[in-house]
Formats: sequence, structure tokens, C-alpha cells
Amino acid sequence: MENNETNLQSASLRQLLNEVNQRVSKHMVALEEASRLNEELKLLNQRLEDSEKLKSHFLSNIRNQIINPFASILGLSENITRVKERPENWKRAKHMARLIFDEAFNLDFQLSNIFAAAKLEAGDTHPEIVRVNLLELTKSTIQAFRHKCLQKEMTLELRLDLDQPEAKAFTTDPIKLKVILANLISNAVNFSNASNTIDIEASLRDGCFIFSVRDRGIGIAPEDLKVIFDRFKRLNPDINSIHQGHGLGLSVAKAMLDILDGRIEIESRRGHGSFFCISIPQNHRLAEPKGFEQSDDGEEFLFDDFEKF
Repeated sequence: MENNETNLQSASLRQLLNEVNQRVSKHMVALEEASRLNEELKLLNQRLEDSEKLKSHFLSNIRNQIINPFASILGLSENITRVKERPENWKRAKHMARLIFDEAFNLDFQLSNIFAAAKLEAGDTHPEIVRVNLLELTKSTIQAFRHKCLQKEMTLELRLDLDQPEAKAFTTDPIKLKVILANLISNAVNFSNASNTIDIEASLRDGCFIFSVRDRGIGIAPEDLKVIFDRFKRLNPDINSIHQGHGLGLSVAKAMLDILDGRIEIESRRGHGSFFCISIPQNHRLAEPKGFEQSDDGEEFLFDDFEKF
């Protein structure tokens, strides 16, 4: 009788111990999960803090990039109005007019990127597909940077193989395409040293528009290639202006490429320049592209000596 009671007590004790062990195990698992979630929360908070700091820097730079050019344009314009109408003063007035042009060009370029980034953030990503003359669009985009290249005494080596009939009626979004090309060219010009050569190639292959830019500038470090398309990332903490940093322009270009189902390849080494190559397929989503059809004559403001550029 006593043995039976003892056995029952032992069995109950073992059952109790097993239950306690199971509950302890469950609590340990819960504690480990809570600890993991806590670490993830700390990491998320840190990322949010970093993001806020970068956005604050970004907004500060936007303010500077808008206010400073406007101030320069106003000041230079006022000085021009005060120049006396004498032959010896025309050279000075012409120099100030060039400075106004530079400031206005940079301001227009930065505002285009800022507005494009704002649309992307708002989810406005619908492509407007029309027929585009790739040769004329590419020429007009390149020649917009002619003055900056002349200032830095740069040489542009152009190989534009876009004479096929298909290239004159390529269906894509011309505004987004122009933003992409402009940012790649601007990146090469900004990060190249004076008197450097920049190679630009464009062609149509297997229904895809291929465009590449090779510069011989400062290049990009391997660790920076991973974050080069981050809209709020500064690759160089010493850089204080948007147009001198990689972040905004290339991030906008990459986002536009994604909208157009394009791809980008990058090769770069610190101190040895960079190579960017994009591929954009013809868009067949619309049976009849709507909007304007770009004429074969190109845009009126093309320089007559473009091929010598």
C-alpha cells in the first residue's frame, strides 16, 4: 500500500517536474524571442535616427542649392544692369552673363532631380509612352552639358549608332529617359578632372536602347557601390552640396530605370574612373503610343558643330 502511494507520489512529482521544465523551456524561448526583437528594435531605431539625420542634411542641401544660385543670379543680374555702355565693359558683362547661365543651369538641373524624387516618393511612377527619336533626344541631352565641358576643357568622344529606322520611333517615356541620361552625363562631368576625356556610346540592340558613359575621374570605392543609389546617402562626408554628391541624381536615374524596366551596370575603381551602362527595352504596353511624336528634325537648339563636340 505504501509502495503504491510512493509510486503515485513519484509519478506525480515527475509529471510536475516535466510540466515545470516545459513551462521553463517555453519561457526561455519567449525570452530569446523577446531579446531578438529588442535587438531588432534597437537596430531599427538606429536606422531611423540615421535616416532622419540624412534627410535633414538632404533638406538643408536642397535649401542651399536653391537659395544660393538665386542669390548669385540676382546679384550678377543687378551688376550687369549697372555696367556702363562702353566697349571696354562688354567683356565684363559677358563674363557675368556666363556665370548667370552656369548658376541657372545648375539650378534647373537640381530642381529637375528634386521634383523627380518628389514624384517618386509620392508614387507617381506611371510612364508616359510616346514615339521618340533616340538620336535627337540623346544629342540634345549631351549638348546641354557642352558649356560645362568647355569650362573644364573636357573632350567628349561620341559614338552614336542610332541611324536605324527603329531608333527614330522608339517607344518609351522621353522625359524619364532624358533624366536618366542627364544624370549619368552630369555624374561623369562632375567627377572628372579638367582636360579629361569622357566616352559616350549609344546604340540600339535587339530592341533595347544601350547607353554608356565612361569617365576617367575619381572613381567609386567598392563599399560605396552598394549604397550608390540610396537617395539620402552621402558617399563622402566632406561633400556639402547635392550636385557634387552621388546620391540624389543616381538614385533618381535608377528609379526611372526601374519604371522603364531597364538595367544598369557599373564598373569603377577608386582613382581610375567609372563606367555606367544602361539598357532600356522598347515599351510595348500601349498598342498605340499616345502623345507627341518627336520629329526627325530634332530640336532647334542643337549646335551646328555638334559632331565636333
